[in-house]
Amino acid sequence: MNKIKQKFAKFFYLMKKSIYFAWHRHHFLIPPSAFKKYLESFLKVLRRGGTVANLIDNQKAYLAWLEKNNQQKIKIKKFNYNPLLSAIIPVYNVKKEYLEECLDSILKQSYQNFEIILVDDNSTNQETLKTLKSYESNSKIKIKYRKTNGMISVASNDGLKLAKGEFVVLVDNDDKLDQNAFYYLVEALNTNKNLDLVYTDEDKMDLNGNYYEPHFKPDYSPDTLMGMNYICHLTCLRTSLVLKIGGFRKEYDGAQDYDLFLRILDLTKNIYHISRILYHWRESPTSTSFYLGNKSYAYLNGKKALEDTLKRRGLKGEVLENPTSSTYLIKYQHNNPLVSIIIPMKDKINLTKTCLNSLYEKNNYQNFEIILVDNNSSLEETFNYFKEIKKIHKNIKILTVKEEFNYSRLNNLAVKEAKGDYILLLNNDTEVLDADFLNQMVGYASQEHVGCVGLKLLYKDKCVQHAGVVLGYGGVAGHVFVTSSNKDIGIFNRLSMPYNYSAVTAACLMIKKSKYLEVGGFDEKLKVALNDVDFNLKVLEKGYYNVCLNNVNMYHYESKSRGYEVTKEKSERFQKEQEYMKKKWGKVLETDKYFSSNYF
Repeated sequence: MNKIKQKFAKFFYLMKKSIYFAWHRHHFLIPPSAFKKYLESFLKVLRRGGTVANLIDNQKAYLAWLEKNNQQKIKIKKFNYNPLLSAIIPVYNVKKEYLEECLDSILKQSYQNFEIILVDDNSTNQETLKTLKSYESNSKIKIKYRKTNGMISVASNDGLKLAKGEFVVLVDNDDKLDQNAFYYLVEALNTNKNLDLVYTDEDKMDLNGNYYEPHFKPDYSPDTLMGMNYICHLTCLRTSLVLKIGGFRKEYDGAQDYDLFLRILDLTKNIYHISRILYHWRESPTSTSFYLGNKSYAYLNGKKALEDTLKRRGLKGEVLENPTSSTYLIKYQHNNPLVSIIIPMKDKINLTKTCLNSLYEKNNYQNFEIILVDNNSSLEETFNYFKEIKKIHKNIKILTVKEEFNYSRLNNLAVKEAKGDYILLLNNDTEVLDADFLNQMVGYASQEHVGCVGLKLLYKDKCVQHAGVVLGYGGVAGHVFVTSSNKDIGIFNRLSMPYNYSAVTAACLMIKKSKYLEVGGFDEKLKVALNDVDFNLKVLEKGYYNVCLNNVNMYHYESKSRGYEVTKEKSERFQKEQEYMKKKWGKVLETDKYFSSNYF
């Protein structure tokens, strides 16, 4: 039976690698229940032409990128602040070659003010023990041999007790660090001595030591973190804070670092992301780096850590298992506040009918009002529909605005009329797909730290129309994952769970009314385009986080009411609005904190 399991694991390992390299945009962490589904996806990739050649070509491309961007020689500068770093490494029955590669990658660091704390958790493998003995004479290394196996949290806490460094760095016993990893950590600490948690980008390393599957992470993203431990490796933490919260908790083994990060972030927001691949996470058929299902207790303990986090923070909500990926979904509870749904429109009443019918018939959240903003409709059927709909539904209001089209002004005028504590800006060419969409949007919008809340929007063929807006993508800003299949889970699950983004489209955007007013509403100088991006940036500027709930879907038939920017007049106006945005926001538009430019 064990041989069969090993063969299956090896096949599954190779299959996952093939999926990634043949279909580079997507990252699969496959729960057992979804195996059949993704096996079908794997075969589909092969039918599209995915081959072993794709795997080789993509790996070569990534290695070339890594050589150019990450492994080039740098001029080592002297720092004014040179803190001692304590690398804590729990050890258990690891192969000699892997342990040696790990330790040597640390000993060869360009920044040398560090110590290595090795805690052997009662290994039974003599090769492991002999390897540890061979490093005992190194003055930078301390080794503790446990007499009983306590598992990773107990071993890590033993390491903490021995640590003398101002900061601890968490390392697994078979992984590998970039030679300048500690240098870049300390460089960040010199930039801001108040930092309490610093994390870096990482990639995977297969059994032969080949690097692949880079994870170019976002800057601190609290809502993303509540869906998965995206911080992971390499992480540097202020030792005093780790000790203050009591170190690692044994009952969260497998997700002990996730639990630790969440508790640290109860105490500090002094967190920094280094946009460099500085950690190589060794993947094997039995490791969680390959497949979280190998340690189902890790997934369950991650869920438990999140439940405890909600309780500690005084937040009412439920942690749900994500049916499409090995991540988590938070369903926040709230007091069912009144939501004002603002829908600008002009004639084309069939679109508006579809939108309104879906709101009344497919939506399970009932405490809402609708403000239809009629901007220069002229058809009799439109006005007849207004009379009809007002007789049927008492919670609908028609706001007539006889001015030139200015999307920003239409919404600002409607917000003044809104009675709700929450505003939902909605295009009339949308249609409800998920009955729980308003409930979930209100849950996030009611969180103190959250600004704008969006959804994953789909074309009629169920391909992605919107799943977050990225600054600098295609110009000032652009939608990512456009035309991806709704079945795809996206790069590191970006299409299957809530993710923090710089912006979400106003085709479906919720925000607390007080926050809308706090930022001064929409900029009426931006009449047609980019006004939602500008609005999102103003919200970010106030210290809020924007989030796109990509586990919740809605149809968006996109721009059918006004048409596309095809005329000379429209093109010139769009160009002027782009220039206005560049002048207003400058360098803010050049780099997106929540989506790495390495992905496009």
